[in-house]
Amino acid sequence: MSPRPVPAYAPHDAFAAPARRRRELWRLFPAGALIGAIYLGLLFLLGTYLTQTYGPLIAAALLHRMALGDSPGVMLLLLWTFLGMAAGPIVAVRLIHGRAAGTLFGPSPRRVLADFRTVALPVIAMHVLLLPLVLGSADIRPGLSLAAFLGYLPFALPGLLIQTGAEEILFRGYLQQQLAARFARPLVWMGLPSALFALGHYLPADYGANAWAVALWAGVFGLLAADLTARTGSLGAALGLHFANNVSAVLLVGIAGELDGLALWSRTIDLADPGMIGPALAVDFAVMLISWLIARIALRV
Repeated sequence: MSPRPVPAYAPHDAFAAPARRRRELWRLFPAGALIGAIYLGLLFLLGTYLTQTYGPLIAAALLHRMALGDSPGVMLLLLWTFLGMAAGPIVAVRLIHGRAAGTLFGPSPRRVLADFRTVALPVIAMHVLLLPLVLGSADIRPGLSLAAFLGYLPFALPGLLIQTGAEEILFRGYLQQQLAARFARPLVWMGLPSALFALGHYLPADYGANAWAVALWAGVFGLLAADLTARTGSLGAALGLHFANNVSAVLLVGIAGELDGLALWSRTIDLADPGMIGPALAVDFAVMLISWLIARIALRV
């Protein structure tokens, strides 16, 4: 017996429709290989360029700093490297699935932009309104000066849009569509991409015993973004939620030494200490759920 469709997810049927013509599961494997090759290939080209230009020692130092993201220049470079991740699914749907790249985003560019704006603006406003509570913490220290921040902002905002857009195109666009074209159950087409999204955030070397909690946060975020995509039939709402979250985490208040190179303020938190990260994650979970509710109210879905 086929599962009953979720009425609230009716728009998702049209969102996944372009993927149905070539929905065979085997296509996910060459597409995944192609996506990985494009992303890693561009990173390799970047490393080669840095090595040829500055020598191996300086290139290695720059790549290490880029992984930390602890200065404006390397943080911008890191954000813009996600162009490779964005390009991968766009090429894969053309070559492996024979459909237009625009189908990854939804029925029309106008709808995608409208949903993005409808979600991103109020959620960013919420994060700004919460700033006084965050800045009252004893572990807050200043980051960039306001003048420097404003100078980098025209490059940081497109970079954040590339980074968040790349992840949304891959997980809530390509994977969610292809799985929905093959499986009727939301548990599959929402759950599997969210689990892979969580796995990508499982970093024991950085978070120690807290790695599972950070991955769980990412998995829940993935489910909420998938829910907004299913309710609207467009990638715009999930992208707006993701973009607003990362504006807060990257540009407003970052974690000291952890991708905070563009932030106005930083928090000195030991990410491997359960006693320190536990309360912070609890607050982040609450803010994430509130952000999702604000998105649904703004979208009226």
